[in-house]
Amino acid sequence: MTGIRLGFEAKTITLPLERILPTKAVGREVLKTPKFRSILASIRRVGLVEPLAVHPEKARERSGPYILLDGHLRLAALREIGVTEVRCLVSTDDEGFTYNRRIARMTAIQEHRMLLQAIDKGVSPEAIAEGLAVDVKRIQERRRMLDGIAPEVVGMLKDRMVVPAIFPILRRMKPLRQIEAVEMMISANRFTQSYAKVLLAATRPEHLTDPAKPKKVEGMSATDIARMEHEMERLRRDYRSVEDSLGDIMLTLVVSKGYFAKLFRNEAVADYIDRHHAELAAEMRGILEAVGSDARTLDR
Repeated sequence: MTGIRLGFEAKTITLPLERILPTKAVGREVLKTPKFRSILASIRRVGLVEPLAVHPEKARERSGPYILLDGHLRLAALREIGVTEVRCLVSTDDEGFTYNRRIARMTAIQEHRMLLQAIDKGVSPEAIAEGLAVDVKRIQERRRMLDGIAPEVVGMLKDRMVVPAIFPILRRMKPLRQIEAVEMMISANRFTQSYAKVLLAATRPEHLTDPAKPKKVEGMSATDIARMEHEMERLRRDYRSVEDSLGDIMLTLVVSKGYFAKLFRNEAVADYIDRHHAELAAEMRGILEAVGSDARTLDR
């Protein structure tokens, strides 16, 4: 393959900390946050896992200082520990924004799988908790995060940024209802705990793992919850109906778009429509663009 530019040089380099120039200051308040303490504990326990991302201040001068693109908290932790040099990735682009924009952040399910792999290899939950500077109860909760969750749901959410707090809520639903709830989350692009609670409140008792356990929703009466259950069931049927017919509708629209696009490519026809049916021509062009955008969205 040609014409593809690598984002980083193939080999890492080791730099003294004094040659690395941060692009932003890490305030004292940041050094007191749980996130920084977790990074500090992890580096002390297992060392630096992810190298710093740097770029030479002067592109052709490798003996001078390097600009830090990503890893300011890690650099601050290394300095606090007393480390004098660090392994770095050398970026071919000096724009930190571009680097951070292209990072694929780890999802909750990916973190869960990494945790299980570490435990399977003999690392105790206590050691993991110590390395991350968190309570061991949190590690145990993450370890059991997917217990009672349908495999289909895991597959649907594995690459999505969701909050772990939604899984205990989904666990109260039966597998088919879990799948329906997650489909609605994906459709609405909302993966929050509050939205999951709304879906739970709208779930009929027969779709719960423990129908006898009350669904407490602050500010809502039993009548409100029953009405929500009815509305959610109707919404689910409408969603299924639209989902079943969407493919045929899009096929029809794409074929129609091709026909009208061909008409507009004929200058004589396009000129006639523009002169005698200007409003119709504008509307048709708008529809052509809309159909094209919808088709591209479906492809993604």
